[in-house]
Amino acid sequence: MNLVFKALSDPTRRRVLQLLRRRPMSAGELSAHFDVSKPTMSAHFAVLQTAGLIEAEKNGRTILYRLKMSVLEDALLAFTHTLGWNWKPKSRDSVSRMAANSRHKLRPAKEEV
Repeated sequence: MNLVFKALSDPTRRRVLQLLRRRPMSAGELSAHFDVSKPTMSAHFAVLQTAGLIEAEKNGRTILYRLKMSVLEDALLAFTHTLGWNWKPKSRDSVSRMAANSRHKLRPAKEEV
């Protein structure tokens, strides 16, 4: 979980994840959205891959990156449990819908006496 939150701590990496929510993208397509060098972007991709948030598929000279939403969902659920929330999704789809629905609020678990 620490690797996931380290990866999420950087605004560039968060933006990469936002872009990948739309569709898988090549390294070049992603890099075009940022004013940084290719080696810097490669380092960001490496951090995201190490955290398990994205996966890379090499096709010839092109690398296609894809978001691994399940890893992010698992980390967020684990984090909510560390805060004392005992929310349990009915399915992975309900977690994805919850993340997309900004009106959904997690409620703290009732404290035991």
